Amino acid sequence: MSGTVRTRQVGPAGIHQPGYKALAVRVAFDATLFDEPTTGIALAAREVAAGLLRAGVSVEAWGARHSGRFPRRGQSKTLWTLTRLPRLLAQERPPLFHATANFNLPLGRVPGVAFVLTVHDVVPLLLPDTVSTAFRWQFQAWLARSLTVAHRIICVSQTAKDSVLERFDVDASKLTVVHHGVDHVERVSRADAISRAWLDTLGLPARFVLYAGALDARKNVELVLAAMERLARKGPAPALVLAGQRWFGAGAIERRIDELVQRGVKVHALGYLHETVFYELMRRATAFVFPSRYEGFGLPPLEAMALGVPTIVSTAGSLPEICAEGAQAVAPDDAEGLAHTLWTLLHSEAERTKWSEKGVARARVFRWDTAAERTLAVYRQALADAAEGDGGLIGASRGGHEPSGGR
Repeated sequence: MSGTVRTRQVGPAGIHQPGYKALAVRVAFDATLFDEPTTGIALAAREVAAGLLRAGVSVEAWGARHSGRFPRRGQSKTLWTLTRLPRLLAQERPPLFHATANFNLPLGRVPGVAFVLTVHDVVPLLLPDTVSTAFRWQFQAWLARSLTVAHRIICVSQTAKDSVLERFDVDASKLTVVHHGVDHVERVSRADAISRAWLDTLGLPARFVLYAGALDARKNVELVLAAMERLARKGPAPALVLAGQRWFGAGAIERRIDELVQRGVKVHALGYLHETVFYELMRRATAFVFPSRYEGFGLPPLEAMALGVPTIVSTAGSLPEICAEGAQAVAPDDAEGLAHTLWTLLHSEAERTKWSEKGVARARVFRWDTAAERTLAVYRQALADAAEGDGGLIGASRGGHEPSGGR
């Protein structure tokens, strides 16, 4: 993905202003997740890059598996970033490099290149049992170093920013909150006849509850299963549909699913779905549940809200910040509360209509062009910082620490 600077004149908040010039420099953009199965972080990186191009910025996608500039082919993302990327930056000298995947900057600065880092969350430090020990140590050490070498840092929510500041000694003035957009759901092609027919063959009832996300220990799928079990005790319960790939800790969740199915609870685990099929499934859902124990942003519930699906989230992490009045919320350990909220939605058309409308209204706030313009403002700050020289520049992190108790 590359382009030349266009003449469209855009203000820092997405306002088209006479005399305002687009950023007239090349941006080397971290594309290491571009050719991988879509996750929230990968989707966000692609959408920000596309928004920057629409704003007239020359964006070059670096490090994708096959596409863009300098594809890494079979090389791992970690090895490419730590070994090949620093050499490429020294040779090519793009004015700015933007690392988009939480902690993946080179270990040292490159003269003449401004570094911007996007931090999505600090899950391995907050919930250490939800990742492998090796990844937790890699995350902590590499993020601490990336916070040091970054000229500017984008956090995808105030929650993510607060989490960084609580655990790392980094100057708060380096951090800027830039929310994601959600209007990509408006641009995804509708499912074709074959995809719709495939969904029809699943035999899903007219009313079903959807969870979308990885089968990940921190996503709290167990709470959804417990709520569905309670609903089944009250009488015929709707089906639960799970859409998402296996992740760390999935084994225990899958055993619990098998246990409930044997008891007659209807659970359909569909795995990873192509986006056109996934959004068609989401549109059909009666309710969407996402009671995660921690999110740095939380795209899936915002996508459901944008599509008019009544949504229930947890009171943890960024979910109250992002979903706000557009979704109902329950505590992450309140299975009874989730069951009651689901029962009300499933049995009241008026409630479903109310929460559908509230969700759509809230989702309209989040636009990718706004995210791109705010990212562009951060780029300008980073370029100015780099021009001042790297010695003693702004604040630098001295390292990370976990909160007491490891939580």
